[in-house]
Amino acid sequence: MKYLVDFLECKDVQKCHIYGQLKCSLEEAKLLQIMTKEYVQGSVDLDVSEILIKLFGNKNYAHLHQLVLVKELIEQGWIVQNSFLNSRIIDVSHLELLNSSVTLSSAFLKLLEEGTLEVVLPDVTPYADHLEYLKDQFFRIELYQKLSQTKHNATENSPSLGRIKNKLELLESRISERIKVTQNEIVVESIFKENELSPKEQLIFLALLKEEYAGEFESLRDMNTLINLISIDDYEKIKNRSLLEEGSKLIENLIIDYDEMLSTFGGVTRSFFIAEEILQKIMHPNKEKKNKKIKLDMLIGEQELFELIDPKTTLEDVILHPKTKEVLDNLLKQIDKNVVKLLREWGIKERRSGIDAKIILYGPPGTGKTMTALSLAKSMKKRVLSFDCSKILSKYVGESEKNVRNIFDTYKELCKKTKSEPLLLLNEADQFLSARSTESGASADKMHNQMQNIFLEQIERFDGLLIATTNLLETIDPAFSRRFDYKIAFEKPDFNQRIELWKKLLPENARYEPSLDIEKLAFYPLTGGQIKVVLKNTALKVATKEEPLFTFEDFKLSIDRETKGAFGDAKSVGFMK
Repeated sequence: MKYLVDFLECKDVQKCHIYGQLKCSLEEAKLLQIMTKEYVQGSVDLDVSEILIKLFGNKNYAHLHQLVLVKELIEQGWIVQNSFLNSRIIDVSHLELLNSSVTLSSAFLKLLEEGTLEVVLPDVTPYADHLEYLKDQFFRIELYQKLSQTKHNATENSPSLGRIKNKLELLESRISERIKVTQNEIVVESIFKENELSPKEQLIFLALLKEEYAGEFESLRDMNTLINLISIDDYEKIKNRSLLEEGSKLIENLIIDYDEMLSTFGGVTRSFFIAEEILQKIMHPNKEKKNKKIKLDMLIGEQELFELIDPKTTLEDVILHPKTKEVLDNLLKQIDKNVVKLLREWGIKERRSGIDAKIILYGPPGTGKTMTALSLAKSMKKRVLSFDCSKILSKYVGESEKNVRNIFDTYKELCKKTKSEPLLLLNEADQFLSARSTESGASADKMHNQMQNIFLEQIERFDGLLIATTNLLETIDPAFSRRFDYKIAFEKPDFNQRIELWKKLLPENARYEPSLDIEKLAFYPLTGGQIKVVLKNTALKVATKEEPLFTFEDFKLSIDRETKGAFGDAKSVGFMK
């Protein structure tokens, strides 16, 4: 503590050891000296007016004229104004400082203790291992964080800003020199070279990697935080956003990924993280890679059980009953970052993010169950593995039970091998979910019950997002009902919803008779699926006309065929199945 004692006892503050590094005026140094004496006597938070009166007196309000000293010391980073920790000091007036409290900054306390603020840099020697390299890089990220915060709270020419920039330049130069003399492979540097990452992309990567090692939650993962880290002004912030958007090198090359979460104010934010394969490669550089993950498209070609679907629409594109939309919106709130954080802290949710839910969508054909399931997946940035449950029954004893297990075993195996975790969609799951027979002793009933028991067991153990669609909820076995988190009804669209469906589906570039009234079309109680069939059939007829003009009579003819035909409510093809 010799530098501290020297500063306290020095009668001529200009001659103390640390004065040269303060780069402040004599009056500012005297003010720091008084504050230091108060600090060592136990006064951490100091009243500005009391300190100024003690040094300059209050005759003719002399202390008021010295408020500028306080503001200068805050700008230089030697003291901290407690009431404005998150505000830019250049926006704070002198009088706002008068009746506030200040304290010595950590930088000044370090200067008093060590006699210097110069960063202790490692010697220019080769890196012994990747951990030694990461230690330097993480210290570098810490300096960028301090720089970002200091830019927010100080002026551009602030001495504290200059000190951090100087440290950064020295550290980055030393890291570069050590990399040059290192013979062993540094995995992170190899990733940078293989992907030709720019310096800013490298900083983003290192910041996310620091989070992984520190085990922190949502500190450096937010898009705005990462952008601020690599930007010097507002123009650069706008320009640098492209580094974290779709099509960017970091995302396209599968180096980083992100989860979309609902913010407190209802918007969607992105939380970024290092891709698992890249992370394991860095954390365990000497471990042989096992079970290399393969893209889902390649794996689907090797099996015949599932259909892989890339959803084209989001929930915003679906016309839904208000109550149904409310339930789905609440479901999506599972990805709110604050909700995820609390659930993980409470030990209820183990996974980093995403929705863990088993959902039944029930209602008549053509009311939008399948389209809603696909749109929910799109809103969550997920692909879909779809299985047609009508294919499960087998005439051979035991085959149906084996097929049920095969659905879930194959899904789990695909998830292990692939880079993503798709939504599992079980379409037309009526036979799985219907009430089990308790009286009949027929072998067919026993087989059906056994198949359902296995299905029940698999649902119980399922982790992730599963959606089953069915036409009727009334016949569902209570044992299944209890194991699904959400049971969402899909009703036939009402008049207003049919208007919206017609408006959405009618082609914009087609020609219509001037008198065509959408409300007259919406009068007919069609489902969304039926509306699409009617539109398709009408379009085929109109396209053969010499003058391809849509008329109400054309639509009326197709509507009559649809409503009077053999399809009825059992029709399974449509806009929203």
